[in-house]
Amino acid sequence: MFRQILRVDRRPSDRCGIQVGIRTENALLSAYIYVDIRDRDIGGYVADAKKAVAERVKFPPGYYATWSGQFESMERAIQKMKVVIPVTLALIFLLLYLNFRRLTETLIVMLSVPFALVGGIWLMWLLGYNLSVAVAVGFIALAGVAAETGVVMLIYLDHAWEEVKVRRQAEGKTPGAADLYAAVMDGAVERVRPKMMTVVAIMAGLLPIMWGSGTGSEVMSRIAAPMVGGMISSTILTLAVIPAIYALVKQWQLRPEMGGPLPLRVKPNGAGGG
Repeated sequence: MFRQILRVDRRPSDRCGIQVGIRTENALLSAYIYVDIRDRDIGGYVADAKKAVAERVKFPPGYYATWSGQFESMERAIQKMKVVIPVTLALIFLLLYLNFRRLTETLIVMLSVPFALVGGIWLMWLLGYNLSVAVAVGFIALAGVAAETGVVMLIYLDHAWEEVKVRRQAEGKTPGAADLYAAVMDGAVERVRPKMMTVVAIMAGLLPIMWGSGTGSEVMSRIAAPMVGGMISSTILTLAVIPAIYALVKQWQLRPEMGGPLPLRVKPNGAGGG
């Protein structure tokens, strides 16, 4: 039966090394085939191997094949992650809602999570890393950091907008689109320095871990890589996309107060025109 499963080649293989042994387990004879995988992920290799065995191997009655080792450990971890990741996102959403007490602001901050994940995925692709438990842990940590930076940006924007409304009410006027635009710009500009300080501090701590070469560096680098890439894309989102979405939401909320559509024109800094 072994001849159906594999072809014995005495030449050294560049991709994997295979050893065969026979033992007893649960009072049953068990044949073990050990495979050392290089240059590809375990899950993809096992999927291809399962397909090849199903197509080429006919087991006699009472015989069966199971896939164990690191693959079995990975499968158990994946099952746990299917519970941990949704629970983590749900807790982030709940904490954001308890903080803002409004659904719109909560959803705006939650937008920072997928944008941060995009940066982490890009860096993983550039480094040639495969999806693993360590990578999943890095993405979970990234989601928390991205939500935190989004919260701080919204707090700055809310404070700037509230100051403008109080000032306009003191003057006996109703805040309009121009006031909203000025408040968003002031709040976003005030957030640039704190955001850059946060990103630089996080990346300064993670880059040595990602480029390390000591014991356990393979695991630690895969935890750090998603966070490094995600912080880059999260910075662009926090400084550009969140203020724009915030302005659109507040503009829509101002329409009933103004009695109709409220145009909001955004122009680059230094641009002229009325």
